[in-house]
Amino acid sequence: MKLNNIENVFFDLDHTLWDFDKNSELAFREIFEKQRLELDINDFLEVYKPINFKYWELYRNNSVSKESLRYGRLKDSFDSLKFETQDSTIQTIADDYIEYLPKNNHLLEGTMELLDKLREKYRLHIITNGFEEVQHKKMQGSGIHDFFETITTSEEAGVKKPHPQIFEVAIQKSGANISRSVMIGDNLEADIIGAHKFGLQVIYLNPEATEFRGQYPQVQKLNELLNYL
Repeated sequence: MKLNNIENVFFDLDHTLWDFDKNSELAFREIFEKQRLELDINDFLEVYKPINFKYWELYRNNSVSKESLRYGRLKDSFDSLKFETQDSTIQTIADDYIEYLPKNNHLLEGTMELLDKLREKYRLHIITNGFEEVQHKKMQGSGIHDFFETITTSEEAGVKKPHPQIFEVAIQKSGANISRSVMIGDNLEADIIGAHKFGLQVIYLNPEATEFRGQYPQVQKLNELLNYL
């Protein structure tokens, strides 16, 4: 069951190590209180999560800009709840969200313990589609930044996962051997299929045990990665 000859382990960040959903909710709760929005935060989060997911898919495919993503996911969420607010308020919330989000530092269960064990045997790296100005803050604030030798963002690479160029940039930065490297992430298309096509070994973090096509190794919890590494 162990993967053989692995020297370098590449991780996705959001939803893989950094608890995006929890930290995002905390950021929005603070912003809603600051803005005194007369809207139930739980109703908002329920519609926001799938809308945000849709916008990230569009962003990955270069169908929307970063600015359109930040604004559009909020506007569409408010519209779906028939909540009227000024465009200037939406833009302020979008800006505040980027500021507040990395101030919350919850990690997924088992992250620290896993990284402590893995760094004894492997060189660790991050490959993320998240925004450059936010991802480093997230990692520093949550205390995991120093576990990683290299951090490759999509803005630095000029393309987003699953494009092969972002994996190429990460390999070049790290000096890693492709055949002795593994990519771990929660997004089947971006992290797993993209990395596998590039030539990396992969492990799919699939906490909901969602059915999928393919023969990729998968785990539901981070500590299960030690069965492979």
